[in-house]
Amino acid sequence: MSIKINYSNQSNGKAKANIVLFSNEKFNITGIKRYLSNFEFSYVSDLLKNSDLKKNLFIFELNSKKKIVLISIKKNLKNSEIENLGAEFYGRINYGKSSSYFVISDSVISKNKNFIAHFLHGLKLKSYEFKKYKTKKNERIISLTVLGRNKPSSQNQIKFKALEEGTYFARDLVSEPGNILHPDEYAKRLIKLKKDGLKINVYDEKKMKKLGMHSLLGVGQGSIRGSYLVTMEWNGAKNNSKPLAFVGKGVCFDTGGYSLKPAKFMEDMTYDMAGSATVVGLMKNFALRKAKINAVGVVGLVENMVSGNAQRPGDIVKSYSGQTIEILNTDAEGRLVLADALTFTEKKYKPKFIIDLATLTGAIIVCLGSEYAGLFSNDDNLSKQIFDAGEKVDEKVWRMPLHKNYDKLINSKNADMQNINYVGGAGSTTAAQFLQRFILNKTPWAHLDIAGMAFSKYGGALNSGGATGFGVRLLNQLVEENYE
Repeated sequence: MSIKINYSNQSNGKAKANIVLFSNEKFNITGIKRYLSNFEFSYVSDLLKNSDLKKNLFIFELNSKKKIVLISIKKNLKNSEIENLGAEFYGRINYGKSSSYFVISDSVISKNKNFIAHFLHGLKLKSYEFKKYKTKKNERIISLTVLGRNKPSSQNQIKFKALEEGTYFARDLVSEPGNILHPDEYAKRLIKLKKDGLKINVYDEKKMKKLGMHSLLGVGQGSIRGSYLVTMEWNGAKNNSKPLAFVGKGVCFDTGGYSLKPAKFMEDMTYDMAGSATVVGLMKNFALRKAKINAVGVVGLVENMVSGNAQRPGDIVKSYSGQTIEILNTDAEGRLVLADALTFTEKKYKPKFIIDLATLTGAIIVCLGSEYAGLFSNDDNLSKQIFDAGEKVDEKVWRMPLHKNYDKLINSKNADMQNINYVGGAGSTTAAQFLQRFILNKTPWAHLDIAGMAFSKYGGALNSGGATGFGVRLLNQLVEENYE
C-alpha cells in the first residue's frame, strides 16, 4: 500500500471520480453545493437528515464509480485533532477497490491555514505498514489529488515530508527482526545517512576500550556481534552555537543476559532499540528539512546475549565517567549503555541540553500504561518545553520525580553505585536517578522512558499497530518551537 499525492489549482468537484468535501460540525452543506450536481446535493441532504451527526465522516456511494466523502470540521481544532481526522479518513478508504480521490481544499472552512497539510500528514502516518518480509505484497496505490488553492506551501510540503520520512525510518528500524538489524548492520545503515548531509562517526569496540567505555562494552560482550557508539552531527545554524543533543539506547536484542527474561513475549525485545531509532529518525528529519540548528545524535548499539563471555551478576565495571558500577542485574542493561553515552556527549559536545530516550523500564508501563512517556529531568524549563510540545503533537509525557533521597537505593557497598534498586520499588525513578549521575557538569538534561510508547500491539490514532516512531514528532516540535 502506498499513498500518492498531487496538487492542482483547479477546483472542479463535479467530476465523475470520488471527491472529498469538508463542512462545518453540523454538516451544513449549503457551502459546498457548487461542487455537487443537483441530484448529488439532494441525495446527500436526504441521507444526512436521518444520520447520526455526531460522527466526523460520512461516505456516500452514488454509484460503482463515484463516492462522496463528507468530513465535518469542528471549531478550533488542534493540529493533532486535524491529523487524527486524516488518519480516520485513511482508515475508511483503506478498503474496497476505490483508490483515486479528489480532495476539494477550497471547501475547508478553518482558521488553521495549514489544515490540509496536517490532514494529509495524519493520513500518511496512519498508512505506514512494515511488509518488507511478506512474500505477497499489497501493491495498491491510493491516489489523492488536492484541488484548489488551499494547499500546503512548498516549504510546508518539505517540512512535513521530512517529518514523515524521519518517523518512517524510525519505525522501519524498530520493526526489523534481531537477526537482520544487529549492531553491525545498524552501524552500516547509519553510515549511509551521510547522503542526507549528516556527519557520521562510528566508535567501534577498540576505540571505546581506549576511551574507557566499559559500562557500554560490558552489555555487549556476550554477543558475537560488535558494540558501537555512533554520533550523527547536523550543523544547520549560521553560527557556532552549542548543539542540541539527543541520546538513544540501542539494544538491538535483549535476552536479559544471565538475568534471563521469561520466554513469553521475548520476541518483542527487538524493539529495545527504539530510543536510538527515535534519535536517528529525528536527525534524518533535521537534515532533510535543513533545520536551522546545530544538533548531535548519539546512539549506543549493543546486543545483550548469553554466552560464556557474557557479563555476570556481581561484576564491577568502570564507566567512561570514571565512576564504578556493580552489576546486580544484567537485564538492567539500558542504563549501562546510556551512562557512557551521556557522559561522552556532555564532555565532547558541551551541548545546550541533553535529552535521552530509552525503552528503559517495565515499571513505567505499570505506572503510565501506553498513554504517556515518563519524563525525568534536572531542569524545570526544559521539562515544560517537552511537556508542551507533547501536548501539541499528541505524544504526551508526564513528569516523574527525581530526588537525592532515592540515591540510597542505588548506592553500592562494593562500588560507587549498583545498577538496580535491589530492595525493589521506584523502578523507573531509580533508573533515572542512576542516569543523572552521569551528567557531570549540570547540563540541562531530560530522560524519556518510552517503554510503553514505542510499540503498539493494537494501533493508535496515527499508527496501525507495531512500531510508533514515538518521539520524532515530539522532539521536532520542541526544537521548532523553542530553538529554531
